[in-house]
Amino acid sequence: METWRIVAAGSFIVGGLIMVLVGMAQARDRKHAQASDVWRAALIGLAAVAVIALLIAYLLPSVAAWGIVAATAIAVVFVTMMD
Repeated sequence: METWRIVAAGSFIVGGLIMVLVGMAQARDRKHAQASDVWRAALIGLAAVAVIALLIAYLLPSVAAWGIVAATAIAVVFVTMMD
């Protein structure tokens, strides 16, 4: 596996885990939310991060992989810095 694929997948995983945590917090903050809603958000988010990370690591071309990493980084900055 090429080095750029490892770096891109690792970068995406870090950003993806942050987005999963944000999704879990938003699920918890909803009215009438239960613990199962938070766990469901976590499982769906982690499954999506795992599938996309595997695609980046093995299948996607470099432009698409780095585009996904950049979009994730922008989303993390936007979601975490906005009030």
